[in-house]
Amino acid sequence: MKKILLICFFALSGIAVKAQGIFRTINLAETFFAQLDSGNYAKAHQFFDASVADKIKPESLQALWLQLKQQMGAFEGVDGVQNKMKDDYQLVILNLKFASDNQSFQLAFNKEEKIAGIFLLPKSPSNSHKIPSYADTASYTQKLITIKSGKYELPAMLTVPKDSVNVPLVVFVHGSGPHDMDESIGANKPFQDLALGLASKGIASIRYVKRTLIYPQDFKGAATVKDEVLDDAIAVLNYAKTVPQVDANKLYVFGHSLGGMLAPRIATLDPSVKGLVLAAAPARKLQDLMAEQSKDAYAQSKDTSKVGAKLLAEGIALLNKTKTFNSNTPAQDSVYLGLPTAYWADLNAMDQTAIAKKLPQRILVLQGGHDFQVGETDYSLWQKALKSKRNADFKFYPMLNHLLTFVSEKGDSRQYLMPANVDQTLVDDVASWINQK
Repeated sequence: MKKILLICFFALSGIAVKAQGIFRTINLAETFFAQLDSGNYAKAHQFFDASVADKIKPESLQALWLQLKQQMGAFEGVDGVQNKMKDDYQLVILNLKFASDNQSFQLAFNKEEKIAGIFLLPKSPSNSHKIPSYADTASYTQKLITIKSGKYELPAMLTVPKDSVNVPLVVFVHGSGPHDMDESIGANKPFQDLALGLASKGIASIRYVKRTLIYPQDFKGAATVKDEVLDDAIAVLNYAKTVPQVDANKLYVFGHSLGGMLAPRIATLDPSVKGLVLAAAPARKLQDLMAEQSKDAYAQSKDTSKVGAKLLAEGIALLNKTKTFNSNTPAQDSVYLGLPTAYWADLNAMDQTAIAKKLPQRILVLQGGHDFQVGETDYSLWQKALKSKRNADFKFYPMLNHLLTFVSEKGDSRQYLMPANVDQTLVDDVASWINQK
């Protein structure tokens, strides 16, 4: 691409600013590209602050946009969004979808909500995620929305089949840790794959940015999974009921890993949920699962040193200690293994399999045989707990890993560095299960 098109991230120094308005900047970023696609290059140019406006003229924007469209085809919309703080700037990363390819941009907004830097993110063909082949991109639309959950606002993507009426909708609930709306892990985006695959089969969905990714500073004190997961999942379900094309009586929760573990609790908080998909969901206590993972990782490391054995023993001891916590344990805001006492106490009081057994809703349990994080032990426990539940179904995929993608062996987390898509058979199974009459 010509030098004039190589737009760099302009470094600004000596300005003390604080980023404001996460959602205003996301909307501004969307509008900026909408102006480019409408041919309003002068209006798009007005989004820049003075320092950038002097360096990038409207003619340069025009040349950039026309060349992108020449290379990738017609602009079809925003296919993903991330946002984060860096120093005093609010960074918004938009993945733009064109007819034949995608291109990501990073925009840096200053305190005046002007674009202080724009960066064309490099593409890495050998290590980049691709839209799955089973996604019929002409059959659905995607729209960035905002979920309001108490005082928090969460960016989300609403994916809806075209010309749809009274369709079911799936809400995706993440696993442990901070996650973007696609649940991006390494070079994988399982929630995006699932959303596009299901939309191609007539099923709408909402995937949202997890609160702890945007507001990590607020996950403190005596925080629990209510703060981390439950409140926001309920907020998304409430939003889903207002989507015109969606049948509010056909709402499903797809919980992955920790999200699957908590999905039965979500259903108790919103009984209108029609069904749950529990994908790679722990049936045991989280501490028992973490202890097993630690032992497996230690064994794979082939560490024979006394130091390694001592660290493993100390970690297991701490996990066992957290199993004793309850709501009466002093100092609920004390942190153990990165989480408050209150968080552990909340999980200790929960028996997800017992909750699920009593639910009237349909349940589908999915498990991969090459999952080294949540294994067949948990799958068997779900089968045992729900064996008398007539509307519970089970699907086991011998060659799938924790991210629901095909791998040749169980392996370890290095497999997540390789781009892969959620297995088509699994997507088809979930769609068929949801669409059952």
